[in-house]
Amino acid sequence: MYRYSTGQPGKGTSLDETASHAAPRPRATLRTIAQATGLAVTTISRALAQDPRIAAQTRALVAEAARAQGYVPDRAAQRLRTGRTKVVQLLLSLDHEFLGFTHDLLGGLAEALQGTGYSVTLFPDVMQADRMTAVRQIVENRLGDGIVLNRTEPFDPRVRYLTEQGFPFVSHGRTEFTTPHPWVDYDNEAFARAAVARLAEKRRSRLLMILPDARYTFAQHLRYGLIAACRERGLHWETPETVTLSTPAPEIAAFLRQRLAAPDAPDGVISVGEVAAIACLSAMSDLRLDPGRQLDVVVKRASAIFDLLRPNVDTVFEDLRGAGRAMGAVLLRSMRGEAAADLHVLQSPKIEFAAHP
Repeated sequence: MYRYSTGQPGKGTSLDETASHAAPRPRATLRTIAQATGLAVTTISRALAQDPRIAAQTRALVAEAARAQGYVPDRAAQRLRTGRTKVVQLLLSLDHEFLGFTHDLLGGLAEALQGTGYSVTLFPDVMQADRMTAVRQIVENRLGDGIVLNRTEPFDPRVRYLTEQGFPFVSHGRTEFTTPHPWVDYDNEAFARAAVARLAEKRRSRLLMILPDARYTFAQHLRYGLIAACRERGLHWETPETVTLSTPAPEIAAFLRQRLAAPDAPDGVISVGEVAAIACLSAMSDLRLDPGRQLDVVVKRASAIFDLLRPNVDTVFEDLRGAGRAMGAVLLRSMRGEAAADLHVLQSPKIEFAAHP
């Protein structure tokens, strides 16, 4: 006979009156692993920390015993003993120009940290607020051993502060500081130049690009690449000031509907991300403009989701998962104390234009 557990006196407290309750499994500790393997507690501790002075066979034996017992490190004890939290804080804006941005970046970062004992915590970066607040909170309260930054500015106060504090970090994006700091970035200038060249090949002469907010470093890289490439070819360019990549997609679509219907409408659009590209395709559909006929579009994409739309537009891939892996590797090296001047990774765009028929 079954009863529903209510937690009230006199009521049933088990699903089966005749079922016996198994005793809870005792928590695995360094001592229980030592008892199971016959090794000293200090040896167990060093083996679990992957101390190279412990033989590989012994480390494997200890790791298997720890798995069998369901051992989970006591982070509080580790922090008291070593001063480390074994946590990496990913400071991330939740609004991005790519579909699946957070998933891919976080996935790559987790892959890089796998097996190191580090876990990743997502710390929202609220763009409209004081961006220093979150960084100071992490450093002053020791909420992590390292920080991953996103959306850098040319003279980013967070980068200056962390450099002065000697706190390990890596930024997704560069700055203009002369003092080196760890960073991983995508070559947006090269992307812009390649996109202009592609549109020029298709005999497009009036190009439009919606840029990121001017406060971000990569907006400058995109703008420079666009203008330099257009000047080299005698093409007209425009970068609207009333909309940016941070503008809500419906507002971008409304702007493009108006702009693409004008007598002097652009005949080529460069989209720095999938969200703006979808807004562009929406505006073109409303105006009955066919991609590849009245207008050509080049899109920087980061996921396979966009390709499922089957748009007849050229795309260039940005590997965000690869960026996450690179940032994880750079951050680990930064936490080991390697020189910041050696901790730079610039991802080159894969200039293999792919357009659906």
